[in-house]
Amino acid sequence: MPEANDGRHAEIHRQIATALADLVPGDPTIPPHPYLRRHLAEHAAEGHVLDDEHVPPALLAWESSSEVRRLLAADRASHERRQWLHAWAALEPFARGVDPVSRLSSLRLARYASALPSPSRAEPAPPAPFSAAPVTPLWSDYARPTPAWTASPSKVTSLATVENAEGQATAIAAGDDVGTLRILRLDGRLAHVPINVHSGAISHLMALKGGLVITAGTDGCVAAVNAVNGKLVREVVVRRKRTWVSSLTSYQPPGQLPLLLAAFSDGDISAFDVGRFMLHPVPLPELQDRSALLCGIEMPDGSCRLLFTQHDTVYCFDGQTASVHSRHAKRIRSVLAMPWPGQYAVADESGTVSLCDLSAADAVSALGHHAEPVTALLRTSYERKPALVSAAGDGTLRLWRLPGLNPVDGVLPAHTAPVTAMTCVSGGEQDRLLSGGADRLVRSWDVDQQTFGQPPKAWNFVTASALSASPPHLLAAARASRVIVKDLTANRQRTLLKGRKITALAWPRVRGQLLLAAALDDNRIICVDPGTGRHTGTVLAGHILPVRALVNLPTAGGELLASGGRDGKVCVWQPATGRLVAEFRDHSFTVRCLATFQGAGSYFLASGGSDGNVRVWDADSLMQYGPTIKCDQDIINDLAFVASDHDGLLIASAGQDGTLKLWDVATARTVRELACNDGELGAVTALRLPLERTALAAAGKTSIHLWDATTDRPLLQIVTGSPIRSLKTVQDPHDAASSIMLASGEAGTMAFRLQHDRL
Repeated sequence: MPEANDGRHAEIHRQIATALADLVPGDPTIPPHPYLRRHLAEHAAEGHVLDDEHVPPALLAWESSSEVRRLLAADRASHERRQWLHAWAALEPFARGVDPVSRLSSLRLARYASALPSPSRAEPAPPAPFSAAPVTPLWSDYARPTPAWTASPSKVTSLATVENAEGQATAIAAGDDVGTLRILRLDGRLAHVPINVHSGAISHLMALKGGLVITAGTDGCVAAVNAVNGKLVREVVVRRKRTWVSSLTSYQPPGQLPLLLAAFSDGDISAFDVGRFMLHPVPLPELQDRSALLCGIEMPDGSCRLLFTQHDTVYCFDGQTASVHSRHAKRIRSVLAMPWPGQYAVADESGTVSLCDLSAADAVSALGHHAEPVTALLRTSYERKPALVSAAGDGTLRLWRLPGLNPVDGVLPAHTAPVTAMTCVSGGEQDRLLSGGADRLVRSWDVDQQTFGQPPKAWNFVTASALSASPPHLLAAARASRVIVKDLTANRQRTLLKGRKITALAWPRVRGQLLLAAALDDNRIICVDPGTGRHTGTVLAGHILPVRALVNLPTAGGELLASGGRDGKVCVWQPATGRLVAEFRDHSFTVRCLATFQGAGSYFLASGGSDGNVRVWDADSLMQYGPTIKCDQDIINDLAFVASDHDGLLIASAGQDGTLKLWDVATARTVRELACNDGELGAVTALRLPLERTALAAAGKTSIHLWDATTDRPLLQIVTGSPIRSLKTVQDPHDAASSIMLASGEAGTMAFRLQHDRL
């Protein structure tokens, strides 16, 4: 009888979904009824018809339930009839509040990338609604990205799971390296306005049941925040000037109530309760290590011990005396109590994970290994049994079965920078792990075999890319020690420079012939004939560290080539002869980006880099033009010139702090500032629009954002779900109606045509 009722229930929802799907307008400019936007996907899932037919792609431009990803995860049916839905699910977390045209554009590019196992295959015919989208895919080797759960404008330094009084996860607390605490819903959205808690990095978070979060920072301060309402409960619980908090843990001294302990870099340990936040004078050990770690651990007899570290040694304190318990290969980075009394795990800078037992004769009972220093440990569950996750400085995660520390075969490449924090959300069929990295991303992972049981693999993101300015348009992308060259006009591609690591690319014309200039990891620059793959001309050698940027430099006397390197130098070359025309040594650190401008008989070169400064050079006189621009944006990742009838010649700088600033080149004055709230900006480019307008495109952690540079009006947001590191645009001299854009990043490269009249 229950089975019959279930079948009848599903049939009713299937009929509802079929009827509602017929009501979705074919024109994406017409919004569907709010009920369709919010509930159609749910009806289709309940009726076991969650597919592209019953949830049409035209609806996804307006879909407002934000539940498609969850519904797909709960229903493991065939992927074949859900290709648009799966493409949307990868974008859904980042498309909240995005306008319908931007959603259509993002979805078309994502579907194109996921449907192209072969680079020569043509785009599948998109549904009619997509004719309104201003983008047309041309080529992509984009892998399906591992979506970021959320992006942070600063490095994530700590994570904790907020629980209610019943122990159910309700939110995630995330601290960063500038002292800001963000309380996030379980879907990654902000629950409250970010709170500025510390004047330094938030190094530790401890979430207590009921929504209280204890924070500790490198400013030597411990504070308390109510995660339920997003308010500070106590701005200063304890503070020690000119110190930092090295560790935070819970501990129950013999015969007393549980307390929280904060270890400071001057060797002091402060004990306080979480009711009145009063300090308690209890016997505690003296610390000799400025980076000492603490860990309270329960013993088999119900008593509590305090573990603390000094460099490579773990000591056990019983309330009166301290004794050495275990020694390790290098400095200890993490200590974590295990589910079983008296047992703990240790991670050190040699990459070793150790299991230790206070009640065993042999202190260390099991060992595991990472290729790089281990940065964090976290308890979780795997196949409904206790497990351990370890994070490393190479951005990887490993999963270990307990109690034997047996590895789940596979190494998960979670981040492109060191993993700095982890937390776990329990309560479903399987735990969900959140990892934060120095790449300013938080990613979400299911703790299962499919996620952690894959063969080890490395990040193969694009290291350089370039797009030729004039037809035939050739794109080049360096990835995995080779360069792919694609002719967008003839739809042909070939592979060049196999086995060579490329750090920068450009398309110069040398004696009328289009060549590919490639910067090698041995600091040299070579030119290659894209048709034959043969080296031509002279090797350009002048940098003492690898080149990070290459651009063609038009001048009154002909085209030159400019390079910027990690040695802080900007070099200008005559590519036909290999002659070094000029060398600028004005940057203190790496030159990360170059930009050029040609107009009204003027030629300029701009450089920006890790010193946070931008310099503009007259390409004819080879002298600096205007004052040095001190941008105050941390590292400058990219530059683009903007010619404005009202403001004159401007330059846009994309900063590590997530801002895009426009500067007057002649005066170094800020003209305006744009913020897209999408984490670090990795790239920026400019393109000319009809009616003498200019658009700026800037790439953040999850999207490409287009603005009208004259009015500051947003034009389009292309959601990518993963960071873009390079943006290039070219425009045909005889076609002002469209531009070609090349976007490269963590997941690969894509080229698409942008129709100006649809923006």
